[in-house]
Amino acid sequence: MKRDYRRWYSPRLHRDMELLIFGHAGAKVLMFPTREGRFWEYEKLDIVTSLAGKVGAGHLQLYCIEGLAQETFYASGRHPADRIRRHAAFEDYILNEVLPLMAQTNPHDCTMAMGCSLGAFQAASLVFRHPHLFRKLVAFSGRYDLTTQVECFGDLFDGYYSDDVYFHTPTHFLPGLDCAWRLSELRRLDIVFVIGKADPFLDNNRHLSRLLDEKGIRHQLHFWDGRAHRAGAWRRMATLYV
Repeated sequence: MKRDYRRWYSPRLHRDMELLIFGHAGAKVLMFPTREGRFWEYEKLDIVTSLAGKVGAGHLQLYCIEGLAQETFYASGRHPADRIRRHAAFEDYILNEVLPLMAQTNPHDCTMAMGCSLGAFQAASLVFRHPHLFRKLVAFSGRYDLTTQVECFGDLFDGYYSDDVYFHTPTHFLPGLDCAWRLSELRRLDIVFVIGKADPFLDNNRHLSRLLDEKGIRHQLHFWDGRAHRAGAWRRMATLYV
């Protein structure tokens, strides 16, 4: 399996950014790590290995990126307004640096986004905001509203709220979405959510599913036994849904 390391200075983030590319051809998969993860996380957790058959056969090409969680949502030393602004800059980096690299590297017409835990939120937020750029979303063990308290998981904006928070939070902006073009683009996507039956984010996944149903956006919501918020479950999920 071909493995390619890339690093460059991002003018949008004002820092060096790294990523790993696995494979030589096929549908392009933009992979967001978990809160604690780095660009090498999916390799370390053997999720890349779980997809090795598809990658080696040229069906998938994986792009494993940095998530910048400690500079965005989990940057407790920053004002919440700065956290969401940093996340917006991260989105600009993906749109204007990573996706063009993917297009230049691989001409395949299918691009999907996937992520686990916080990475699931980042993938979903990006795809729902820019659905015309993607064909598929795969999100494991995600939480799609970072403003609420869920068990030991608090409001990541400490009570702060703004238009930026609203427009980057899928469960907030979807109810008011009435743009015919955007809804049409969302309705053509292949959307897959997987959540453990004992996961603290189960109700949030069900809520997001209801919102999508109300907008006529087809999707799949799969329930996994137990909490399933761990690498072993994600490896098995990846073989089934990516």
